Amino acid sequence: MAGFFLVLEGIDGSGTTTQAARLAARFTAAGARVVQTCEPSRGPIGTHVRQLLRDGATGTPTDPGALALLFAADRLDHLAREVEPALAAGAVVICDRYVLSSLAYQGAFLDVDFVERINARARRADLTVFVDVDVPTAAARRAARGLPADQYEVDELQARVRRNYAAFAARPALGDVRTVDGNGGMDDVERTIWTAVETVWRA
Repeated sequence: MAGFFLVLEGIDGSGTTTQAARLAARFTAAGARVVQTCEPSRGPIGTHVRQLLRDGATGTPTDPGALALLFAADRLDHLAREVEPALAAGAVVICDRYVLSSLAYQGAFLDVDFVERINARARRADLTVFVDVDVPTAAARRAARGLPADQYEVDELQARVRRNYAAFAARPALGDVRTVDGNGGMDDVERTIWTAVETVWRA
């Protein structure tokens, strides 16, 4: 049985991590084997990227082009180590962030065509869901988490990234991208995402 590759996208504080866990429970209840993962990945390159982003919040940020290349390298490594084997085994893979996040975030600093080119070897997701949340709501959610910020968690930049998500979601290389309103309650957002999933995935 072929696997199913689902990606959740959104600005920091949009709730993608929460929704990924909720969707994993839904898929499991429907009888699917689920692998829940994220980018930057937990592999060696992704771990380094996470540290660079944290360091950039209080020190000198890493060059945007270098970061874009590291994200792309981590993505290919993540696919080879975790995503592709799980899909080949018939699992549902739920990934918190993927190629669209690179277009939205790195595209705030670099030419988006360059970002798309360096990610051209990444396989296309079966479905990408952009959880669209306004910047003040996302900022309040981040503050409530009480976690250390990274260099991207600045409201002005988050506003640019949100605009990029909306603008770049229609790029053909991304395949099927759906936008859902993430400003409401977690239960409502979950139901809306699941409705989108059911149009594509069959148990």
